[in-house]
Amino acid sequence: MTYLAPRQGLFAIILLVSFCLQTLLLVISTDQQLSNSRALKGEQMVAQLIDEARLSLENKDRVSLSVIANRYTSEQDVTKILITDNNDDILVPVGNAPMQQGDTIRQIATNGDAVIGSVALTLKDISKGEIIAMQWPFVIGTMLLHLLLWLIYGYLARPTKEQINALSRDIQDLHREQYMQIDQRSRNHERRSADRQTNDLQENDSQTMSSLDEDGAEHKPADLRKFDVNSEVNQYLRTQQNQSAASDTAHSSTAIDGAADDQVENLAAESTQDEMSGSSTQRSSSASRLSATRAFDSVKVQIVFHDEFNMLERLAPAQRLPYLALCTQLLNQAATELLKQPLLLGVSMINEPKFDDSGASVLLKADNSHAKVALAGVMLGKLYLMLNKIIHDKHIELSRFALPAKAGVSDDAQSDAMTQLLHSVGKKEQMLILLPNAGLKQISHHVQVQSIMRPTTVYERECAVFDGGNDSMIQRLADVRNSVLMIENEDESHT
Repeated sequence: MTYLAPRQGLFAIILLVSFCLQTLLLVISTDQQLSNSRALKGEQMVAQLIDEARLSLENKDRVSLSVIANRYTSEQDVTKILITDNNDDILVPVGNAPMQQGDTIRQIATNGDAVIGSVALTLKDISKGEIIAMQWPFVIGTMLLHLLLWLIYGYLARPTKEQINALSRDIQDLHREQYMQIDQRSRNHERRSADRQTNDLQENDSQTMSSLDEDGAEHKPADLRKFDVNSEVNQYLRTQQNQSAASDTAHSSTAIDGAADDQVENLAAESTQDEMSGSSTQRSSSASRLSATRAFDSVKVQIVFHDEFNMLERLAPAQRLPYLALCTQLLNQAATELLKQPLLLGVSMINEPKFDDSGASVLLKADNSHAKVALAGVMLGKLYLMLNKIIHDKHIELSRFALPAKAGVSDDAQSDAMTQLLHSVGKKEQMLILLPNAGLKQISHHVQVQSIMRPTTVYERECAVFDGGNDSMIQRLADVRNSVLMIENEDESHT
């Protein structure tokens, strides 16, 4: 893919401003040069006109003055010539364009020391358009030069492949650092919450023990229960052994009293231990589900339809069932073809997915510690989205029913959370990823992810969105997609 040079539009604006400034400076300098040359030429013409018309001006011969003045008005730069006598009375007003404005050169005509009149010569202004028309080779050449500079910059300043790869690595490192910081903050927050809950439990236990030690109110029911049990046992023994063996009965009752006491104490201890173990198990299970360092050896890929208006429920079974069967066939063939890739060696599918109204899920398991099960789940989710887009576009083109899809990849501990995320924040043709740090490290060299904007829950903060993959993975997925479509076309041709 060819990338443009950085800020090429800004460079084009700079070159345009430079071209306009150069043209403006050209017009100003040319106007100044022409103005100076016209001023010198006008002064010479006025002096020459006075020399030729001095005798006619002294005699106030209007005809001769008109003939002389008309010779000078043949110049295109002269717009008007006005000859007056010594009393400022106009003798001859002639010119090519007497209404035009311009620079006027006025000079007094003398004969010796006597003033015999004056001559005023007006030169027309030079327009900026005429200057640009005069300098059109320079203007066009400057424009072509600036255009050539812009093309050279666009070619030479394009980023190389090494720069693009370095930039992509920097962006990946930045995203990874931001994710690790967010994950560290969430773990610190969870640790503080767990410590706070532990402290609260310890305070409650201490308060309970102190209250029991102070008044002993809760021992009374147990003592009453013990007394009732002992009395009943003693009464039963007395009736069975006939008061003749009183000593034996007393000895037996004492033993049974001790056994009953031990039994009650054991039951109380077991119930307390069960409650403590249940609460600790619940806390540990919830902490393990939220921990980013949790271990995993399998991932769950969930595919759901993006059905905003519940069209699938309203569809007739004669149309819905074949469509779900097609989606099921595509998903199974995609999983089968994808797991043949050498990159995913050691990953196996342990269920047979089937589409229903709520979607489908595929469970992938790692057979050994080197298997990239997280990468396999991400690739399978992306592969099915690619296949579903082709099928969806083809069905829409043929005026048939089809729905877009969205996917989610998570481990077993977060599968329920991923189901909620797909329905709450999932978008059309989008794939969500909710994996621990080990899974994210597994896919970091192949795909790019981004965080959810403005998360509102812990799971949304931990969730990542698939944002693209490297060239090798995308090409591999395209090859698998083509092979799946070829299998589908062959099946249709046989049927």
